[in-house]
Amino acid sequence: AMADPSSFASPACCLTRHLYLRCRVDFGARVLRGTAALTARAEREALRCLVLDTKDVQVFKVTVNGQDAQFAFGEKHSFKGTPLEITFPNELRRGQEAIVEISFESSPQSSALQWFTPEQTSGKKHPFLFSQCQAIHCRAIFPCQDTPAVKLTYYAEISVPKELVALMSANRDGEAPDPEDSTHKVYRFSQNVPIPCYLFALVVGALESRKIGPRTLVWAEKELVDKSAYEFSEAEAMLKTAEDLAGPYVWGQYDLLVLPPSFPYGGMENPCLTFVTPTLLVSITVIKVIAHEISHSWTGNLVTNRTWEHFWLNEGHTVYLERRIGGRLFGEQFRHFQALGGWRELQNTINTLGDKNPVTNLVINLDEVDPDVAYSSVPYEKGFALLFYLEQLLGGPDVFIGFLKAYVQTFAYKSIVTEDWKKFLYSYFKDKVDILDKVDWNSWFHAPGMPPVKPTYDTTLSNACIALSQRWIQAKESDLGSFSSADLKEMSSHQLIEFLALLLLEAPLPLSHVQRMQEVYNFNAINNSEIRFRWLRLCIRSKWEAAIPLALKMATDQGRMKFTRPLFRDLYGFDKSRDLAVKTFLEHRASMHPVTSMLVGKDLKLDQ
Repeated sequence: AMADPSSFASPACCLTRHLYLRCRVDFGARVLRGTAALTARAEREALRCLVLDTKDVQVFKVTVNGQDAQFAFGEKHSFKGTPLEITFPNELRRGQEAIVEISFESSPQSSALQWFTPEQTSGKKHPFLFSQCQAIHCRAIFPCQDTPAVKLTYYAEISVPKELVALMSANRDGEAPDPEDSTHKVYRFSQNVPIPCYLFALVVGALESRKIGPRTLVWAEKELVDKSAYEFSEAEAMLKTAEDLAGPYVWGQYDLLVLPPSFPYGGMENPCLTFVTPTLLVSITVIKVIAHEISHSWTGNLVTNRTWEHFWLNEGHTVYLERRIGGRLFGEQFRHFQALGGWRELQNTINTLGDKNPVTNLVINLDEVDPDVAYSSVPYEKGFALLFYLEQLLGGPDVFIGFLKAYVQTFAYKSIVTEDWKKFLYSYFKDKVDILDKVDWNSWFHAPGMPPVKPTYDTTLSNACIALSQRWIQAKESDLGSFSSADLKEMSSHQLIEFLALLLLEAPLPLSHVQRMQEVYNFNAINNSEIRFRWLRLCIRSKWEAAIPLALKMATDQGRMKFTRPLFRDLYGFDKSRDLAVKTFLEHRASMHPVTSMLVGKDLKLDQ
């Protein structure tokens, strides 16, 4: 088996198959402390040791089948953390299992956890905690084989202050008073489908729920729960559509959780409990993000990339399914419109990263590269473009969904690499091998920059966006009077986003143009986060000083990296706002998510 460059674990020697976690959440000390009992199976004869990933975790004691075991930490690595080597009291035969129980405590600086004071929450009364383990942060909570090559089931008992609620990426299994602490209660959870460690998730806060479907509750703080229930009401319809496209949903519950605004991603596909950003509550892309996270229940969570170098297997297929769901709900022209928007997003990313940059390869090399630093839209949009191109080559959407369903069935509960996917593609389309052989696989997988071929797109819904953006690009000062609010009358919010995205691909507009655009379209009045984000970038790039405070406010009021990083980068690139951008970041850094803080610090050249 190929080694995972992002992990110290050696699953080829010993495999962890189940986790029994018991821990206490200490808001005062900002730590989780407890025991992680891993059921480990020897994969070879005469096994004497187990190596686990850890990052800033203290270990107090280790037992193997109840007997004390010796353990030692290896050398600390800048982003991978520190390997923990456990020596078994007795050697294991191949196939023999042992229970390795580790007493641990996480660090207050854990890169997996964000702790909030009551003042930082909507309700202002209670503290809040959430985890984000993807890609390699589970090791910053407890010692584990932190590689997506390994899948395990888990059972957890989490003790939290009794006025709070704990939720996990698992089915809820009851609650009871904590026998050791009358101010706490213990929540129990069970995940019977084997998952990779990056899908381990925990949230603790003053959460309420609303039932919005037969298998769906929405969880949020009281202030947001009703709005959230309203915004996510389509979840069951999307789940049914996804099941029709990809096969039965195996996870039982599908709940949604709305996090505080600093959550770094749009959504995170934690099993049984999708995490989402509250920026979706003022966005029309709510359907897109929920369709995306629902789709991960098949591609990603059931069929998983074996290492993060093959992340496109998770994300390309998930974007493909997400857009198939959108096509079912809003028509094929809409699917093509979203697909073309994705191609432009890919152009935008490659413009930012550079078309010779190896992180723009579809399959990347992560030797000594932090997956958080390599993260971009490339695995999503280049991956999607490959699948969309193959769909068109191999006979259209109905033919290709047959392949996708069979792919999920074949590799469910497994972790695979690109070669496994390609072999299966060839065996499924064995009557079309001549067509497949014409694909430039080497460029698609291993060349940086834009793909070697552009798929065909129906441009019906894009044409209005292209026409209006071209009018602005070509306008001279004397033409500015020809624009009016009527220009937008026939355009949907989706088309407005696309109009602004097209302008962002071009050289900056003259300042007079964006000032006129504000006069006639009043974009400053729009709260939709996707529109506001692109509009403010456009203003900063055209050096409109009046936009500086608005852009800084958006960059710090929420922490979704898709918004926060480009806004800070643009503000840093404008001489009039550079110093203020750095000053504002440093003031907010302590309350930012640890990963966001690390990446924005690099973007602003403060940390190398």
